[in-house]
Amino acid sequence: MRPVKIGLLGLGTVGGGLVKILKEHHDDFVKHQGVDIQLVACSSRKRQSAIDLGVEDVFVETCEEVIDNPEVDIVVELIGGTGVAKDFIIMALEAGKHVVTANKAVMASFGKEVFDAAENHGVSIMFGAAVGGGIPIIGPLKHSLTGNRITSVMGIINGTTNYMLTRMGEDGLDYSEALHEAQRKGFAEANPSADVDGFDAAAKIAILASIAFHCRVTMDQVHTEGITKVTPMDLQFADEMGYTVKLLAIARHSDEGIEVCVHPAMVPMEHPLASVNGVYNAIYVVGDAVGETMFFGQGAGSGPAASAVAGDIIEVAKQLTDDVKVFRGCTCTDDYPIVPIDDLTMQYYIRIPVLDRPGVFAEIANIFAKWQISIKSVVQRGGDGRTTDLVVITHEALEKDIQGSIVDIMDTEVIVSEPQVIRLVD
Repeated sequence: MRPVKIGLLGLGTVGGGLVKILKEHHDDFVKHQGVDIQLVACSSRKRQSAIDLGVEDVFVETCEEVIDNPEVDIVVELIGGTGVAKDFIIMALEAGKHVVTANKAVMASFGKEVFDAAENHGVSIMFGAAVGGGIPIIGPLKHSLTGNRITSVMGIINGTTNYMLTRMGEDGLDYSEALHEAQRKGFAEANPSADVDGFDAAAKIAILASIAFHCRVTMDQVHTEGITKVTPMDLQFADEMGYTVKLLAIARHSDEGIEVCVHPAMVPMEHPLASVNGVYNAIYVVGDAVGETMFFGQGAGSGPAASAVAGDIIEVAKQLTDDVKVFRGCTCTDDYPIVPIDDLTMQYYIRIPVLDRPGVFAEIANIFAKWQISIKSVVQRGGDGRTTDLVVITHEALEKDIQGSIVDIMDTEVIVSEPQVIRLVD
């Protein structure tokens, strides 16, 4: 059979995992998939990485050498980031090479440019590892579920924050303690902003929304909030009310357009996503024909991400081996508006630290009434005789009205500190 030759850019965590898979399963791929995949060129910032992985014989000093190698059929980009990685992806496509990448940032921000380059040169761009690591979600959205009109995609797609919230909820760690533990265990970077501020999840949900709704959604269109303000107190209150708190990435297709956002959310205990803990990810998809489905697994790490990359390589390799057309075009053929977060209607948990004195709740209730916010329940929790927390659950309300009420509450003389607002999902 015709060998399919691979050029690899990046020998880090995922790159190293891929090299291991290609070595250990080469004969299985030949026997069961009918493809002979050979690594013929690789590049990394450190030659030692190639030595450690046993691929020094195909190591070259620059990524350009990998891309320019006439033997290479598929360029695998595992550098990450949106700088040189994007340039190398475009360069490879323009050189007529098929590209497999795990780069969520590039695909979420520059997907149209990448797909245009692939289409112009008749080659494929595959990115199954960009969302969910080893969880097969992009493939099913592009293939198995195409008989559906997808109405919503909602998921826990950042393992770092899910681990932190799990530890905060189960063991009472505060945010700083949970972060430091996640960093010690290698789940969080030294600079954790991409995870804890929600940007990693925003890139992923932009990709999923684009595929699910056939409409280009970019990362900068995703309303994004992280978990830095969530406290163990809020997690305790959530538990007492029958909820758990997760950092959710949510995309919905409504009559008004595409709703897409990332934020902490209270999830009912009976919801399938509520039991997803630790570093695990899960993506919950609803289609008009299939109903509710959920994809669960490890969302990051050497093995899971490399598994998804290997799957993409095999798909392209099988088509090259069979000499059939490989190009897979962009499916973003529709154009829907992005619904502003202010125009969304949800239920809300609002914890308001106030002075513990008569008339305080009446003052707060009048502000909610001014903004036409209906209160479902309210309890007073804790306190030291001087201050206390009012915990309010609203009926459905407009986001802009909730935010307006918070501004007015902050202007009162009874407020002790900024209220905590967490949205409820069902």
